[in-house]
Amino acid sequence: MKGLMGGYGFAVIVVLAWSLGASAEQLSSRECENLGFTGLALCSDCNTLSEYVKDKELVSDCFKCCTEDSSDATTKITYSGAVLEVCMRKLVFYPEVVSFIEEEKDQFPSVKVQYVFNSPPQLIMLDDAGQQKETIRIDNWKREHILQFLREKVKPLAAD
Repeated sequence: MKGLMGGYGFAVIVVLAWSLGASAEQLSSRECENLGFTGLALCSDCNTLSEYVKDKELVSDCFKCCTEDSSDATTKITYSGAVLEVCMRKLVFYPEVVSFIEEEKDQFPSVKVQYVFNSPPQLIMLDDAGQQKETIRIDNWKREHILQFLREKVKPLAAD
């Protein structure tokens, strides 16, 4: 009997180790894009996400799509501006995005709203030259998450 239980114990450990390994696997870039993580590249961003979003599956997916931060300098990547791109016809399906555009967008003068036919709600992050650096889908983001992300990632405009 003791030998049999030891076998089960070993099997349980093997299954647990396998499942933990499976949860830590990286997803393909297409799978990540379908989940809305096209530009959320750093794992520190997933840590920040976990502070505001209590959906464990979403946070787990984030960690499957991120890359480890290489240094402290990369944990605070910021952008000069952003474009919030969305299809005007689909806005009715995204009340949080509408709420952000109507009530909060003016806090971010370097963020422009662009209406593009059939585009899902996404933030296109821009470098100093105005070139696209990352695209982040925000389909399921709440208004406060959009605000927090932009506060952390978009540099305020310099006063002249």
